[in-house]
Formats: sequence, C-alpha cells, structure tokens
Amino acid sequence: MPRQPRVTSGTDIYHVMLRGINRQDIFEDQEDYVRFLTCMQQMLEPYDDLGNRLPPLCTFYAYCLMSNHVHVLIKTHHEDIGATIKHLAVVYAMYFNHKYSRAGHLFQDRLKSEPVNDMAYFTTLLRYIHQNPLKAGIVQSVSEYPWSSWGEYTGTVPPALSLCATNVVLKRMPLSDLQELVDAPLSDDVMILDIDDNPRVTIGDHEVRQYLLDHFQISKPLNIQALDKEQRNQILLFLLDLGAGFRQISRITGVPYGVIYRLSSKR
Repeated sequence: MPRQPRVTSGTDIYHVMLRGINRQDIFEDQEDYVRFLTCMQQMLEPYDDLGNRLPPLCTFYAYCLMSNHVHVLIKTHHEDIGATIKHLAVVYAMYFNHKYSRAGHLFQDRLKSEPVNDMAYFTTLLRYIHQNPLKAGIVQSVSEYPWSSWGEYTGTVPPALSLCATNVVLKRMPLSDLQELVDAPLSDDVMILDIDDNPRVTIGDHEVRQYLLDHFQISKPLNIQALDKEQRNQILLFLLDLGAGFRQISRITGVPYGVIYRLSSKR
C-alpha cells in the first residue's frame, strides 16, 4: 500500500516524533542526550562546506528526549518537515552507530508528524511534550526531568545554552500561566501523536474484556492490579500483542500508563 502524503501545516509548525527502530533505545547514557541536543543546535547554526554560516534550518519551541523516542515542536524555514528532520536524524544516527559499533537504521523509517495550525493546539502540545516523563512515571514533576526544554522556559537553563524560542511563547502567555497549564495533567482523551500511535491498534474495549475473561478468567479487569507483578506483566504483554493501546489498557485495568509504557519499552 502506498504511503499517504504527509499533512502539511499552514503555519509551518509541526509536532514531530522520532522513534527508535523496533522501539529500541536511542539514548544509552548522558553523553548521547547531550550529543542529540548538539545536533539540534547545529540546525540553528548550520555552516556550508567552506565554513560559511547559513540561515537557521528551523525554530524549536519545545522538545523532550525520552529513552527510545523524541518529541519536538518545530517550525520549518526553507525545507519541508521531512527534509528538515532528516538533517537531525542522519547526523545523530552516524554518531550513535559509530559509538556503539552498529550499522543500519537507528530510527523508524518514516518520522511521525502532525501540523499545528492554531495557538490552542500549540499550547496543548507544550503541555503534552513537557509532561511526557511525568506520564511515563520517570519523575514526580515536570521540572525534575533534565532532558526537556522546560528548563529553558523557567530559566534554569542559561540562555546561551537554550535551543527554543521561548520568547515567542512568553510574549503571548506569562510564565506563571504557562506553569499552571503544564502542571495540570492532560486528559487521556486528548488526541495527540503518541508513541503507541500505531495502525495495528484496532481492537475495541469489549474485545479486550472478553479476551481477559476467555483466556485468564478475569471478569473484572481492575482486579489485575492485585495480581503479583510477574503475572500482571504477563497479562499486560498479552494485551499489547493483541493490539490494545497503552491508554486503552490503562483505562480498562487501572494499571498506570507509565507502568505499561515501561513494560513495552523493555521488550
């Protein structure tokens, strides 16, 4: 089946997700996170082969680097979004493959992107991207995570090391208001490009419940929380293989989204 054409943005702003191929980790240690940020900086200050400074390839508004995927809120300048992100993906993959003596693709073949055409959705994405580590259960608050752009907004990252055009956002919204929004959890019903966004997920809630009853004699899915960890995780993995989504499983069983996410990422 031919690929569907990428939906373009009327504002040239996109939410982009880069994911490791086969969901593999793309960051193994602190040096890797720092190198990825350096690659982003090079997109803001590119040079030609003769060492002449070129115009920035893009503007960044937000980012979050997770263990096996990256979220970026970005505005393209001269190229389409696919070509712009390719600069970032290729340079980082070359570094990663050399460091870990590996060959082949590092990222999933085609990046995932969605257009951002209004301020309301732009603000929703600022919240979503910065809440990623919190949602995954890695930290207790957004400000604790070191590999997102939130520190650029709050000033804990020096301006000289900042990558994002935070001033564009803060001219429209005071930091106190933005802080309040980012600290307020987004509903799971908000439809945003996510790591478990996959066309294979077509199973309904009823089918999940019936599967639990037929295969595990579990008539009340919430009882899964009371099982021992090994048995619980085995059932969750069966549901993931069945085609259920992270949020769907969390909603039906009551098991936290972050637990399911971490379980899937270790497979």
